[in-house]
Amino acid sequence: MIAKELISNELAALMTSDTGEEAVTMMSIYHVKHLPIVNNEVLLGIISDDDIYSNDMDESIGSYQLSLTKAMVYDTDHLFEVMAKMASFKLTVVPVIDRQERYLGLISQEDLLQYYATSFSFSEKGSIIVLETTKPNYSLAEVSRIVEGENATILASFITAEELSNNILVTIKINKPDIQAIVASLNRFEYTVKASFSELEYVDTLQENYDALMSYLNV
Repeated sequence: MIAKELISNELAALMTSDTGEEAVTMMSIYHVKHLPIVNNEVLLGIISDDDIYSNDMDESIGSYQLSLTKAMVYDTDHLFEVMAKMASFKLTVVPVIDRQERYLGLISQEDLLQYYATSFSFSEKGSIIVLETTKPNYSLAEVSRIVEGENATILASFITAEELSNNILVTIKINKPDIQAIVASLNRFEYTVKASFSELEYVDTLQENYDALMSYLNV
């Protein structure tokens, strides 16, 4: 997935002639805190709600001093680059331009999250395991071999680095609801299982709560 395939069909850019009041209204309607300002397909920068509140809201935004001028992605940038740019600049939208620097549209945080939530096997049934290891010792191939040795498959994996440490957290989603054997195998290979979330455990908890409620109602 690349940036041009994620461009919003609803949100539009602002023009320099728009007032601060009009810009804030647009942000409020679409629940964002940033919008790009465009003039004849030229991206001038991004205006934030803080920029607007720091100026006269009755004035056109073309007269404002913008705090964000270089935050954008190219249409061929990968999804992860879009996410990184949003995180780096703490944006709720990020503008998309082509290699000729022409503005093409924007990607909203909401659209990105919706796409992310429906992709990468999040909707697939299964369980989640969180491992702790170090960067030099991490091998997805080895973890996959252990999981596949228990007749299971890794549907998705994500790595989170710990600050001021060489440790990483590896989150893997497994296609099986019962992961006790997988957890035991990972422990045998000296992986630290920090957390696990099994569908069976969730179902068992729901059943226990239901049984308790029925017992109470029958009293």
